[in-house]
Amino acid sequence: MLPWKRAHRPLAALLLALSVALTPAAAATADSATSESAPHSGWNDYSCKPSATHPRPVVLVHGTFGNSVDNWLALAPYLVHRGYCVFSLDYGQLPGVPLFNGLGPIDKSAGQLDTYVDNVLAATGAPKADLVGHSQGGMMPRYYLKFLGGADKVNALIGLAPDNHGTTLNGFAKLLPYFPGAEDLLSTATPGLADQMAGSAFLTKLNAGGDTVPGVRYTVIASRYDEVVTPYRSAYLDGANVRNVLLQDLCAVDLSEHLAIGLFDRIAYHEVANALDPAHASPTNCASVFS
Repeated sequence: MLPWKRAHRPLAALLLALSVALTPAAAATADSATSESAPHSGWNDYSCKPSATHPRPVVLVHGTFGNSVDNWLALAPYLVHRGYCVFSLDYGQLPGVPLFNGLGPIDKSAGQLDTYVDNVLAATGAPKADLVGHSQGGMMPRYYLKFLGGADKVNALIGLAPDNHGTTLNGFAKLLPYFPGAEDLLSTATPGLADQMAGSAFLTKLNAGGDTVPGVRYTVIASRYDEVVTPYRSAYLDGANVRNVLLQDLCAVDLSEHLAIGLFDRIAYHEVANALDPAHASPTNCASVFS
């Protein structure tokens, strides 16, 4: 083995351990009073009844390290303003790690989504919901659709920079075999991250036999500048009822990367609105930031 590989073994393990160990400490300084049970600016309102114009509730699914509030401070009001009943959940929590979610095993997170969608449908009286997810939140629901019966309860899945076929994290995944113990630490400490690595057992199972299931419409909105889902084309899906969209094809000067596309990009949001209501879609372009 090369000397530099031996030298980097402890360093890699240390960095991975610190990233997990410091998460609770950082979170402790934030406001811990976030819950999907209380309404925020008009969303998570369980008295909301879908209208004839927008007959399905929209469930927002946050990304890795996100939560039911912070990930949606812009998109949730955007959709509420357009007349949708909007809901968001927390999933993938780890013991002792507040606020930063989406870190648990993704198959277990899909089970949490299953329960949450059932509760939303029961409260609203709607037969189906639409799902909008960012990053892991755009990929994880596919497990729910494919293995947990979600296809009978969901009309559309819209992913903002979803890692549908995993990520190399700009080559980081390819380096892990050179650092014995790093992969085990990653899997033990944050299984939700390990599941998203290209070639993981979870993704192999998820994508076996095809990316989609019948009866669900899929939209993927990706950015050329995504530095987390790499390469960005790994976000795209193959199959029936799929529309893959590159943000820069809609607005060439949109520089949004992985976080921005979910947190505040109104060009991406306009395309989300189009995907939720394709019968009344309007062209998405650079001027959509004002719509």
